[in-house]
Amino acid sequence: MASSSLGRSLVACLLNVSEARRKDLVETVAKAALYNTEGVRREGTTVLNIFNDYDYNRSVITIVSSIDSIREAILCACEKACGLIDMQTHTGVHPCMGAVDLIPIYPLGEEVRAEDCTKEALAVAQGLTERVRGTSAFLFGWADFPLQRGLAHRRKEMGWFKKTPDLRAIRADVGPQPQKRFGLTGVGAGPYVMNCNVTIDTQDVSLGRSIAKAIRESTPGGLPGVQVLALPHGGAVEIACNVESVKGTPPDHLTAGEPWPSFSIGGESYCHAPASLITARVAELAGRQGVSMKGTALVGFTPRDCRGLAEHALSQGIAEFWKEQRRIRM
Repeated sequence: MASSSLGRSLVACLLNVSEARRKDLVETVAKAALYNTEGVRREGTTVLNIFNDYDYNRSVITIVSSIDSIREAILCACEKACGLIDMQTHTGVHPCMGAVDLIPIYPLGEEVRAEDCTKEALAVAQGLTERVRGTSAFLFGWADFPLQRGLAHRRKEMGWFKKTPDLRAIRADVGPQPQKRFGLTGVGAGPYVMNCNVTIDTQDVSLGRSIAKAIRESTPGGLPGVQVLALPHGGAVEIACNVESVKGTPPDHLTAGEPWPSFSIGGESYCHAPASLITARVAELAGRQGVSMKGTALVGFTPRDCRGLAEHALSQGIAEFWKEQRRIRM
């Protein structure tokens, strides 16, 4: 493993694109983050993972670079994605609004400040709408100044959770009114968000929704930082969780078992619920209804693993790290 100094200025972007069934296309998007148009590698940048989901028709590309280089890597990947993905022909069970649906920027290194990530997110939103005419974006998290509304809040405002969002009713934060081909892209920054999907052995989506509601942060007794959807998936139901990092230490009544992963940003302590806790809670709730578990998948990594693997990949000069580590499963 390389010395920790290599990771001090690193940031991650878990780029969400609305395509998974054409894996070669998704890899082309990932490579655009790594190489310029002449095929020359962009130094100090790696793609750690590509998570494809056929039913969702959605992929998550984990791009890691220094704070000084992340903007160009993201924009090049987005340009490529917008040229290859047409939302007018997109199908999939996961909610989405944009060919590039989500661009979140997370600090990994201790030298990266919240203001740095905010600056890059705003520049990416502006750059995308300038480079790809017809694209538009909404802002969330630190980039949504001064309100700093969370992603779930902004998505609800934009109609992202609706089966067929009305683009004509949406006013973008950056760029024109959303167009059918490109849709609308969420761009933001904040503490790292882990994605954890738990599959239960049933086709009863209403049961899945009741479990999702029970573990959602906004429900009394729910898990801090956990935002949840229940979706049909591969003949079963997937409890799809965005696990947001929360300030401070975890609640005492939730600290039994695996420790909550923790880190700091600008001297502020953050932590997030471990995947094992989410899995156990889903298993308990499903078990009460006589439904068993099928498995858990992490989309990407924990913050600590993300930085550690990026340091390793960059120290070894490995740009296309996903070819060595395609999917993390528990």
